[in-house]
Amino acid sequence: MNTVQPMYEWNTIPWRKLERNVFKLKKRIYQASRRGNSQQVRRLQRLLLKSWSAKALAVRRVTQDNSGKKTAGIDGVKSLTPKQRMALIEKLDLKGKVQPIRRVWIPKPNKSEKRPLGIPTIQDRATQALVKMALEPQWEAKFEPNSYGFRPARSCHDAIQALHDMLRHHHKYVLDADIAGCFDNINHETLIKKLDTSPLISRIVKSWLKAGIMDNNVFQKNEKGTPQGGVISPLLANIALHGMENLIKSINKNAYMVRYADDFVILHNDLKVIEKCKEAIKEWLKRIGLELKPSKTKVINTLTSYDGQEAGFDFLGFNVRQYKVSKNNSGKRRKGFKTLTKPSKESIQRHKDRIKEVVRKGKAKTQLAIIKELNPIIRGWCNYYSTEISSEAFKYLTHFTVQSLMRWARRRHPKKNLHWIYRKYFGIHEGYQWTFMKEQSRVIRHSETKIERWVKVKGDRSPYDGDWVYWSTRMGRHPEAKKKVAYLLNQQKGKCSHCGLRFFVDDLMEIHHIDKNHHNSKWENLTLLHRHCHDEVHKTSA
Repeated sequence: MNTVQPMYEWNTIPWRKLERNVFKLKKRIYQASRRGNSQQVRRLQRLLLKSWSAKALAVRRVTQDNSGKKTAGIDGVKSLTPKQRMALIEKLDLKGKVQPIRRVWIPKPNKSEKRPLGIPTIQDRATQALVKMALEPQWEAKFEPNSYGFRPARSCHDAIQALHDMLRHHHKYVLDADIAGCFDNINHETLIKKLDTSPLISRIVKSWLKAGIMDNNVFQKNEKGTPQGGVISPLLANIALHGMENLIKSINKNAYMVRYADDFVILHNDLKVIEKCKEAIKEWLKRIGLELKPSKTKVINTLTSYDGQEAGFDFLGFNVRQYKVSKNNSGKRRKGFKTLTKPSKESIQRHKDRIKEVVRKGKAKTQLAIIKELNPIIRGWCNYYSTEISSEAFKYLTHFTVQSLMRWARRRHPKKNLHWIYRKYFGIHEGYQWTFMKEQSRVIRHSETKIERWVKVKGDRSPYDGDWVYWSTRMGRHPEAKKKVAYLLNQQKGKCSHCGLRFFVDDLMEIHHIDKNHHNSKWENLTLLHRHCHDEVHKTSA
């Protein structure tokens, strides 16, 4: 692994070679950590942190491959020229001074409340990306199998499928819990001890945690918590919460836990075991400066109402519940219940509100503009819920959307009758009469989404195991993968057509129109590229 600067300019760096070399090193860190060889892990991490290749990739990650790449830290710098990027590679040093983060407030999804984001400077982001490269493979080898949030190649759908598998044979009591202000309250000293890493990495992580916050030009000390917005913050939060599942298993080997970031549920068929787990979790969280949120922590039963709570629970936008059925069916004995996972009432209502908002604000917009705005919202929501029992919700929302669009049309033409409005704005598509359409464009129907069960990630597997076929296949089949992306992934065998490297699970991918005509979306004119490769292609052809 090269530790000295090769003679390159930014646009001549052989990224393919760098990616391969750095991944080999990450894979070795992962394997050493799996074996429990801490000495080897630290030696390989030191090698990676000194590597010019790893530093170059870290800089590219935060300046080109990041959706928030044009957000400034306290220094006001939003982007870098190629020369400045090369200079930053040389500056990356774990012994450098850390700058305070800039606090910005962003709306919570579908809520009027706002949450804080802490934005480090570009240099600190790049250093965090470098340290994350060293720490993530080590911890991916350790993390518990039923931890799914903020981890490469694991998703909400894996967590939901894990719950479905756990509830297949028995109905259970469930501790449905939420940690109060998890990211804001993690104890720094406990987290640093838990990192289990070299003094060099411990020092820089401690510096980031205690760097302080600039909020409207007012400096605030930061004595606890991992500010949301940093490149490494989600990994640090996962490290802090690691051990909860093992704790539950030590209480009762038949108790189950599923965690997605700071949201978790514990399942067992004995109420006493659930209560015991709850008390143990409270004590365990206290040691890292955290506590359960009383208003969002409750015990329920998956099959019957309990303690004033109706059966079932909501998790990650889904409602998980069991329903009684006859034990005899065609002469065969059955369990006496079935488990159904479907969109929660709250998530359906939020989606309806979003559709209503688009239609309400579109009074003066053209029909084509309304179609263009609604389709990504509908497609994204349906893709997310396409793995579970969502057909009823999809039919209901199709009807709701048509009704909303009919009201929009009638407001525009209050003196016209229903027949006239139908002929102007609606038509028949694939047998469905109430299709809101104009020329070749139409609002897609929720009900045309196919339901396909997602296959949960196997056990404690990680992308750092190097099984490219397994991981690229899963990427293409993921319910939230856009259809064009999924098709191109399959056609290109999981490889970028520009650099020839396989797409890693957290790579940003973009579709490139070969003839530069964005209206020509024929398959032979489309190819899938890394975002940085896409940038490079456009600069070269400019």
